[in-house]
Amino acid sequence: MMIKLPKKLMLLGAGELGKEFTIAAQRLGNHVIAVDRYPHAPAMQVADECEVISMLSGEDLERVVSKHQPDYIIPEIEAIRTEKLAEFEQRGMTVIPTAKATHYTMNRDRIRELAHQELGVRTAKYAYATTLDEMRSISTEIGFPNVVKPVMSSSGKGQSVVNNAAEIEAAWHYAIDGSRGDSQKVIVEEFINFEIEITLLTIKQWNAPTIFCPPIGHRQERGDYQESWQPAEISPAQIAAAQAIATTVTDALGGAGIFGVEFFITADEVIFSELSPRPHDTGMVTLISQNLNEFELHLRAVLGLPIPNIIQYAPAASAVILADKTSDRIYFSGIESALSVPDVDIKLFGKPDSRPYRRMGVALAKAETTELARAKATHAASQILIVEG
Repeated sequence: MMIKLPKKLMLLGAGELGKEFTIAAQRLGNHVIAVDRYPHAPAMQVADECEVISMLSGEDLERVVSKHQPDYIIPEIEAIRTEKLAEFEQRGMTVIPTAKATHYTMNRDRIRELAHQELGVRTAKYAYATTLDEMRSISTEIGFPNVVKPVMSSSGKGQSVVNNAAEIEAAWHYAIDGSRGDSQKVIVEEFINFEIEITLLTIKQWNAPTIFCPPIGHRQERGDYQESWQPAEISPAQIAAAQAIATTVTDALGGAGIFGVEFFITADEVIFSELSPRPHDTGMVTLISQNLNEFELHLRAVLGLPIPNIIQYAPAASAVILADKTSDRIYFSGIESALSVPDVDIKLFGKPDSRPYRRMGVALAKAETTELARAKATHAASQILIVEG
């Protein structure tokens, strides 16, 4: 079948990942409408058109979809009225990867139940709580330490480790405050003593086999990624096990596009953790590491374009640039120092305001080894300071 471009792509969520996807889409001449809940979001700065709506409002979604009539509806965040996406799909519109996938991954309980109960995939032990008292009971049953997350969130928001009973109440309030949508439900998970946590970027295609990028290792703080590196040093057997699990789960979700599938790797097991049906924040390392970055891969899979090969140029790493203050007048210093090191790049996202720990950019680096790449990326990120104008 001959593919004709351009296509009209509606991006639901216009953050830094959406910005890079928009750039990739426009390089092939496509028309992008960036939609988010606030104006001047990163992807809006490079899109052809933009809309500011509440994506939890079915009426708002109906209005912008009816207005623009996109060829593809591409969610970039979890906080979306997924029932409306299912309705669009029933009317013949293409939701990426599918409305089902978006619904399952917006709700941690659904994706966990799909993996564990329906597909028989090994996950951490887990249970749900809708009240503080339920959480106290479940935490005691699962044991300490455990991990508490809102069932509806993204980028680690609301996630914390509970070391003992005295920390339960604070973790409950933190999870509820970090929840997206109107959910008042948390998941309490067994704490996995892992050797490394990885993201396996899994590219599901319409009419070609599922393929994978080299595994990406990552480190988190406060439930959010701080640095990632590629390749992650795991064994061929562990890679094969992760690929088999990722294929099983993404086949159940259907559709096409890139999935960021997260795993805990222990001495004895490969344990499914979470899944995002879109480019993954830890995958920003591919902006410097590969011939096709994760955003270009997502675009090609969505449009049904061929992906002949994925080549990693060299060991590479990313390190986040975090804000340390609340401000709506943001300037950056130290960029010349960061860029003075060979094989280092800086991406600043263009977010209109800052708050403590908000991700404002990323440092990228290549080197002879992942250890050297990590050191270069971390050093470069540390040179970038946010100053008020």
